[in-house]
Amino acid sequence: MGHLIALLALAALAAPGTDSASARRKVALIEGERLSPGASVTLSPGELNAYVRAELAAVAPAGLREPRVELGPGRATGYAYVDFPKLRQAQGEPLNAVVAWLVGGERSIRVDARIRSGGGKAQVNIERLEISGLVLSGGVLHWLIRKIVWLYYPEAQIDEPFGLAYRIDRLEVGPAGVRVVIGR
Repeated sequence: MGHLIALLALAALAAPGTDSASARRKVALIEGERLSPGASVTLSPGELNAYVRAELAAVAPAGLREPRVELGPGRATGYAYVDFPKLRQAQGEPLNAVVAWLVGGERSIRVDARIRSGGGKAQVNIERLEISGLVLSGGVLHWLIRKIVWLYYPEAQIDEPFGLAYRIDRLEVGPAGVRVVIGR
């Protein structure tokens, strides 16, 4: 479930109860492997964001607010307000003092990512990160991912392929939502 949520976690635009219930039903079908080979399920932006907002609230109750996502062909842009020290504290671990000094307090975040998948694998490439107006890309962004993101989240699989769970063959990301296609 971790990789599915990681891909979906670029989300928000939370919709009221019906989107949330619908998303939970669809995700349960996927996770329960109750879909036939070749079947697909599409999570609309409202469903996707309602589901992810609920999941993020469960794992990161403090330090993260107003997440939302905009989807494009094979792309996602995520937005949120993040208080990194509060987020790490809620996870039971302090943030490195230097990093806390650099990113302390609530910051507006924008992440632009390209998402590719097929054959039961996916890859998420972070192309641009904006923290309170400071844009990071290229070598600086990749250094930040290696030295900071992987330090605190060693299980994060960014810029490298990873296997999709639940017999998922591919994720088709587009403006209308995320289509999850089940493999044979």
